Amino acid sequence: MRQVVDFTDVSTEGLESSPVAPALAGLRANEARYFKNKYDHDFATAPAAEEQEALDWVSRILADERGIVIASPALEVTSFEVDGIRMAYVFYESGLSINVMYTIDDAGKRAVGFKLSDGMEVPEELSNFKFARQKSKLAGTIRGSYFVIKGTY
Repeated sequence: MRQVVDFTDVSTEGLESSPVAPALAGLRANEARYFKNKYDHDFATAPAAEEQEALDWVSRILADERGIVIASPALEVTSFEVDGIRMAYVFYESGLSINVMYTIDDAGKRAVGFKLSDGMEVPEELSNFKFARQKSKLAGTIRGSYFVIKGTY
């Protein structure tokens, strides 16, 4: 069952098994605040087992585009459409967050984004990426990277 992420009262619910649970919860809340402010969309996540289709879609894009298989277990997933963009997010036990932004219109932008929670190391499977840093009141220091999707999904 999906739960709307509260970005004013940050909770680690659903993320407790992560060694960086408070930072990952802040990262999840940061995304929730962004979508509420930009699109008036309530960002709601569910346990990964309940969102298998979205998890499979993200995993397929990673594997097909870059041969990436994430070693860490997925904890929470969400997928939704806003403003003609299909979005999917996966929050992993390691503290990693992956999002897919896939514009429905063929001429639009399509990309995969990676965000690392404060306190986690870069996973081996993402060691070829360079990560930029940004500060967040909710998540501390976020390190992020991305790649453009070339295929059709």
